[in-house]
Amino acid sequence: MSGFRRGVRLGIDVGRARVGVARCDPDGMLAVPVETVPRSETSIDRLVELVAEYEPLEFVVGLPVNLQGTDTASTVDAREFAAALQGRTGVPVRLVDERLSTVTAHAALRSSGRSQKNSRSIVDQIAAVVLLQQAIDMEKSTGNPAGATIPHDEESA
Repeated sequence: MSGFRRGVRLGIDVGRARVGVARCDPDGMLAVPVETVPRSETSIDRLVELVAEYEPLEFVVGLPVNLQGTDTASTVDAREFAAALQGRTGVPVRLVDERLSTVTAHAALRSSGRSQKNSRSIVDQIAAVVLLQQAIDMEKSTGNPAGATIPHDEESA
C-alpha cells in the first residue's frame, strides 16, 4: 500500500437531475453508497453537510468526457459543479475520467435483477461508488492519486 494517502474520500457523480454520493473508509478498502442528492441550487448545501459528517480528505468527482476523451456539455457542467464544490467546502477536488462508471453501474444493477426504471434512484450512487473505487484502486496500485486537481483560480463561489 505504498503511497496511499489515508483518509475518507467522497465520490461524486454529477448528473443533470441527480448527484450520486459515495464514500470510502480511511484505509480505502471499500467504496459504499451514501445518498442521491437532487440536483438543484441546494445540492452543494447538502454536500457541505456531508463534509461536516465525514470530514473527507478530498472529493473524487467524475468527469464525463466522451469516448474520444473530449469535453461535452456534461463535462463542462461537472467541472463547474466541482469548482463550486471546492470553493464552498475548501475540500480539494480531484476530477477523474468516469467514461464507463455509469455504464458499469447500470450493468451491475441489471445483473442483480433490477430494471432500469427501478434503478434510477440509486444508479447515481452506484456510479459514484464505481468511480471512487476505481480511483482508490488506481492510487493503491500506482502510488499516485487518480485524476487531476482543480487549480484554485478556477474556483467559483
